Amino acid sequence: MPVRWGNPMLEQKTNEQVTSTPILDLDKVRFAKLKTEPFDYLVASDFIRPEWHHRLIQEFPYLKQGGSFPLSAVKVSAGFLALIEAMDSEDFRKLIEQKFSVDLEGRPTTFTVRGHCRAKDGKIHTDTESKIITVLLYMNREWPHVGGRLRLLRSATDLDNVVKEISPSVGTLVIFRRCDHSFHGHLPFEGDRKVIQMNWVTDERVADREVRRHRWSSMVKQLTSLRGGSDELSG
Repeated sequence: MPVRWGNPMLEQKTNEQVTSTPILDLDKVRFAKLKTEPFDYLVASDFIRPEWHHRLIQEFPYLKQGGSFPLSAVKVSAGFLALIEAMDSEDFRKLIEQKFSVDLEGRPTTFTVRGHCRAKDGKIHTDTESKIITVLLYMNREWPHVGGRLRLLRSATDLDNVVKEISPSVGTLVIFRRCDHSFHGHLPFEGDRKVIQMNWVTDERVADREVRRHRWSSMVKQLTSLRGGSDELSG
């Protein structure tokens, strides 16, 4: 499959080497219980191995603007790129296929990152129909805040009708199958909130369109001195 995240601006460090220790602990997903009500989802902690936490938090792309950014629009270090490649691996795909009983072979993937949450973010929504599986991987050292905790919901209108509330601390993984009632959102929060979103999407045209859309959105945000960024909803 072609790389779907564009051409990341890989930061060159002559003294930097990626450790041979695996970044992801796939067993955290393998042994996580798949919940089926009100939609298919699973949650896992420490999906990123603890020895990688500090480095990957430090290497998360520097973003002080709201909205989603494609990897082609941010500076990506060697360690962070290794994380993305591990998520985009065949092993991870096959594991998701097994857990969700879905065929993802040949389906393109898209990646975006968010680093700053705005007070207007987190409204209840479902993902677009072109998305098959959504993966959210959080990258925050700790989360003492009430706002900004992802809520999986039974309702399109009530943020308090909660199935599961998830703290966006480093290594916490949320995966769900997109459907017409896969509602999610969070209480308002403003400040740093780091998350990687990965999606398997229906076809190449969708993937290309998503990359172009997020790249254009990030350009507009830069040119307008970040008056608030895009209005995309956050995970």
